[in-house]
Amino acid sequence: MSLDTGPTQRHTLVPRIHPNYRRRMRLADGLQIIAVVSVALVIAIFLADGGAARIGTPADAITSLGVVTGLVGTDLLLLMMLLAARLPSIDRAFGHDSAMALHQSLGKPALYLILGHGVLLTIGYAMVQPVSVFAEVWIMLTTLPDMPLAFVGLGLLVTVVVTSLVVVRRRFRYEAWHLVHLLSYLAVLVSIPHQLSVGTLFREGSVQRYYWLALYIGVAGSIVLFRFIVPIVRSLRSRLSVTGVDPVARGVVSIRLSGRQLSRLKARSGQFFIWRFWTPKLWWQAHPFSLSAAPTGNALRITVRGLGDASTALSALPKGTRVSFEGPYGLFTDFARTSPRIVLIAAGIGVAPIRSLLETATFTPGQATVILRAGTVDDTYLVDELADLCRARGAELRILAGKRSPIGNSWLPADAVRAGITLGTLVPRLREADVYICGPRRWTDEVVRDARSAGLPTRQIHFERFDW
Repeated sequence: MSLDTGPTQRHTLVPRIHPNYRRRMRLADGLQIIAVVSVALVIAIFLADGGAARIGTPADAITSLGVVTGLVGTDLLLLMMLLAARLPSIDRAFGHDSAMALHQSLGKPALYLILGHGVLLTIGYAMVQPVSVFAEVWIMLTTLPDMPLAFVGLGLLVTVVVTSLVVVRRRFRYEAWHLVHLLSYLAVLVSIPHQLSVGTLFREGSVQRYYWLALYIGVAGSIVLFRFIVPIVRSLRSRLSVTGVDPVARGVVSIRLSGRQLSRLKARSGQFFIWRFWTPKLWWQAHPFSLSAAPTGNALRITVRGLGDASTALSALPKGTRVSFEGPYGLFTDFARTSPRIVLIAAGIGVAPIRSLLETATFTPGQATVILRAGTVDDTYLVDELADLCRARGAELRILAGKRSPIGNSWLPADAVRAGITLGTLVPRLREADVYICGPRRWTDEVVRDARSAGLPTRQIHFERFDW
C-alpha cells in the first residue's frame, strides 16, 4: 500500500557534504588518531624506559613480549571503557551505536592480549628459574605480591567477554547481562596493584608509573562524571515527571513528560534517553527509549511498545511519576546529514525516532520520503501523525504492508520481492539522499544491505537498531 501525501518536485541541490558532516568527521578522525597514538605511546615509553635493553636472552625476549602485550591489552581495555562512558565528544563523532560497536570489537583483541600477557610472562619466568610452567604459576601465586588479584581480574575479564558474545548474550535478561558487564570495571581495578608492586616497570618515580596512573585516573574520572554525576545533576535540575499516558495501538503507548529548563539538554529529534521511572516496580530498571516528538523547553514524549513485563507496566504509569534519565544520546539526527534529500524508513516501534526526526528535519517539499514497513496496515504506529506531518511538509509517505518472503533475506513484503522492487526503485534519486533506518536488528541490517546495493555510500546511511 502506498499513500502519497505531497508533490514530488525537482530542486537545485546544495553541496553534497554538509558542514556538520565535515566537522563531525574531523572530530572522529582526531579521536581515532588519539586512540592509535595511545597504543603506540605505551610501547614507546616501555622501550624508552629501558625495555629495549631487557631483550638479551630468549627468556628476556619472551618476558618483554609478555609485558608489551599486557600494556597494549590494558590500553585497549581503557579505550573500551571510554567508548562506553558516554563522553559527549565520542557521541557527537560516532553516535551511540557506532561507539558501542567499536567497544564490542575491541573486547576479543583486549582479552587475547591480556591472556597472551599472562602466558608469555609465565613461560619467560619459568625459563629463568628453570621450572615447569605449572610450577611457575604456583610460584607466582604464592610469592609475588598482588598476583592472586591479577588472576581474579583475568577471570572476571573472561566472564565479561564470553557473556558479551551474541549467542550467549541473548540468553540473559538485559539487567542480568548489564550487572555482569559491570565486572569489567572490577577486573581493571583488581589488576592495578600487581602492576605497581611486581617488577621494576612501574617503579616509584618512573615515567611509566605516572603515565599509567594518569590514564587510570582520567578514565575513571570520565566514567564517574558522565555516567553518574552529569545524569544526576540533569535529572535533579529538570524535575521531569509523567503528565500523561496516551494509547496509540494495542500494546503501544505514548508517554508525555514535562519538566523545567529542558532546552539546556540540547536534545535533538531522533535522539534517545535512558529512562528510569520511580515506581515501586520500575525504579531499578533503566529503559532506552527514543523521542517520538520534537523536544521543547518544557516537554518531551516517548512512544513505547510493550515487549516485556517492564515496558508493559509503563502503560499504567500514574501521572506525577518522577523520572530520572541519562542522555540525550545518538547521532540519529539531522546533525548527521550529508545531503539535502532524506529518506526515513521504519518498522514497528522504530517509527518513534523517525516521527520526531520528520518533524524537525531540514528539507523542502519533494525532498523527503517516509517508508513504513509492517505486517499489516493495523500494525503501523503513529501513522496519522506521520500522515499529517507529511502533508504539512510536502513529504511522501509510503506504507509497505504484507508478510515477508520466505525466500531470501529481504526487508520488503513478499509481493514486492516477486515484482523485483528494491529500495533503489522505490525512491527516485536515492543516491542523492541520506537514508535513516530504525527497526529490529535483522530487518535493519537487510535495509542497510539494500541501500548499499543501490550504491549509497556508507556516510549517507544512518541506522538505529531496537535491541540491546
